[in-house]
Amino acid sequence: MDDDKEKVKYLTEEEQQKLLEKYDPEAGTRKLKGMLGYIAFIGLLAFSLFQLYTAIFGVFTAQIQRTIHLGFALSLIFILFPANRKKRQKGKFQIAWYDIVLAVLSIGVGAYWPLFFEDLVMNVGRLGTLDFTVGLLAILLVLEATRRAVGIPITTIAVLFILYGLFGQYMPGFLSHRGLTFERMVQTMFFSTEGILGTPLAISSTFIFLFLLFGSFLIRTGVGQYFNDLSTAIAGRRVGGPAKVAIFSSALQGTISGSSVANVVTSGAFTIPMMKNLGYKKEFAGAVEASASTGGQLMPPIMGAAAFLMVEFIGNGITYWDIAKAATIPAILYFTGIWIMTHFEAKRLGLRGLTKEEMPSKREVIGKVYLLIPIVAIILLLMSNITVTHAALYSILISIVVGFLNKDVRMKFSDIIYALVDGARTALAVAAATASAGIIVGIVTKTGLGLKLANGLIDLAGGYLIPTLMLTMVAALVLGMGSPTTANYVITSTIAAPAIILLGVPDLSAHLFVFYFGIIADITPPVALAAFAAAGVSGGDPLKTGIESSKLAIAAFIIPYIFVLSPQMLMIDSTWIEVVWVVFTAMTGMIAIGAGVIGYWIRGMHWIERITAIIIGLLLIYPETITDIIGLTSFAILLALQYFKKQGNKNMPTILEDSHNIERVD
Repeated sequence: MDDDKEKVKYLTEEEQQKLLEKYDPEAGTRKLKGMLGYIAFIGLLAFSLFQLYTAIFGVFTAQIQRTIHLGFALSLIFILFPANRKKRQKGKFQIAWYDIVLAVLSIGVGAYWPLFFEDLVMNVGRLGTLDFTVGLLAILLVLEATRRAVGIPITTIAVLFILYGLFGQYMPGFLSHRGLTFERMVQTMFFSTEGILGTPLAISSTFIFLFLLFGSFLIRTGVGQYFNDLSTAIAGRRVGGPAKVAIFSSALQGTISGSSVANVVTSGAFTIPMMKNLGYKKEFAGAVEASASTGGQLMPPIMGAAAFLMVEFIGNGITYWDIAKAATIPAILYFTGIWIMTHFEAKRLGLRGLTKEEMPSKREVIGKVYLLIPIVAIILLLMSNITVTHAALYSILISIVVGFLNKDVRMKFSDIIYALVDGARTALAVAAATASAGIIVGIVTKTGLGLKLANGLIDLAGGYLIPTLMLTMVAALVLGMGSPTTANYVITSTIAAPAIILLGVPDLSAHLFVFYFGIIADITPPVALAAFAAAGVSGGDPLKTGIESSKLAIAAFIIPYIFVLSPQMLMIDSTWIEVVWVVFTAMTGMIAIGAGVIGYWIRGMHWIERITAIIIGLLLIYPETITDIIGLTSFAILLALQYFKKQGNKNMPTILEDSHNIERVD
């Protein structure tokens, strides 16, 4: 432990950026200077101004709005993201000639629908040579832009789906279909609203962009540092304080960020060294930050922008508020589980909280509570009857006012311009990802693959719900690896969710089920990008950090099964009394599970006690009267046994404590 303390250091901004570039493709843009830098800056600013214009005065016709959005995103990606990431990392930032060509072609693709709208509408279904060429070019540009800005996994999936669409007649068994012609493929992908220009890109070109812009303005207010200070003030003095600071801070950061990896690096650069300095092992410290940062995507109100996609994908009168409300209890239980386990780990290791000298001034923290006004405002606005677009616009205006009031940053006109540029830069990868996700959705729609896969999963599971859920979980974990939140949800909801829905599960429960496991892929080995990024900060072993992250996030592997089997946890058709009781029993259950996973409660636990505690926790989390009675009774008995055994061995260290040769903290 002493060795770890000697190595503890906080990452510089340059080190944070290198770590982001290593694990997050979205962070790896060129460092352009001179005329090229000016062109990129103006392009990003124009992108944001276009989106604000349409948000204020109304969006254009679907094809025009989406293709302009796509044209901006593709052209800027080819300017800012090099074809080879290694060249960028070596400092070679000159744009290659082919990147300029690709950027110009992207502008042409983005302008095609606005220029020839009437002709394209009149000739619907009939493609001329130029139409076919532009449509094929759009597909290729989207795939290459996605590879550069998002990564290989989602690009590979999109390519495989295109091949499936073209050559489906050669597929075996239930996967077989008659195949699409090249012309039909191009027509679907670019000349209809079922492919690239489908629902995912529609949401990107309206709601998602505005909320990313809101996050950019919010960062300019200084709220990021305030999250750290507020979290430290609330949780720092508690046992194992820095770990609890990490959990609280990451939950807050998740409300404004759409990236688990970005959350890990920005929050972890502050919290992981603190945890190591206190005495947590490298892997555990990294795991706390990785699991908490990933959980930020599960936390209402924004949920990595997936909530807005969910409204469109589920339909049936589901509102944004229905989704945010349903996701609240599972998110609380997720963070409660991590909090409990870090607490028991701190007790097991005998770790203290932060000293008074290490704490920020409470007076200063309280004095800056107004920085939270934009977040409170957007929640209240989304709960009201105004549109999502206006909620985002008003929240941006409020964040500008708040930024002006903060004397430490005192937002200026130049800050507003840079916030617009940063917001557009953040939106590039999302636009590419949603365009590729549209390709996947288009193929699924045209070939009926979703229903075929659903029936295939159900047949493989013998028609039983639990086995189907397990197979769907595996599919969502695999499909979610390396994909950003928005594309992640689109893919999993299109391919995996239908299987659960066919077995009579409510749509909202099914969509949240695949959403959860798609997100948790970020901390599930072997491709655990958030955990690997955390290991980069902590200096720990990446695979061990991923395993520890999965243990801490165990609630995310349990709770989705529970809310599918019993929708009361999602507040579906439940009274407030039922909701309060569900929360109480589930949180009690998380205490038991946390103790069982860590191996410590009031004292060290025997392996039989640990297994018993986990079983008790599962009984309590499952919202049924009989399981609650059995669980609460067993919980009380186990707690009493722990207490009396501790009293009987007050002067004798437990086997667990003796093995660590450290003093127990009560």
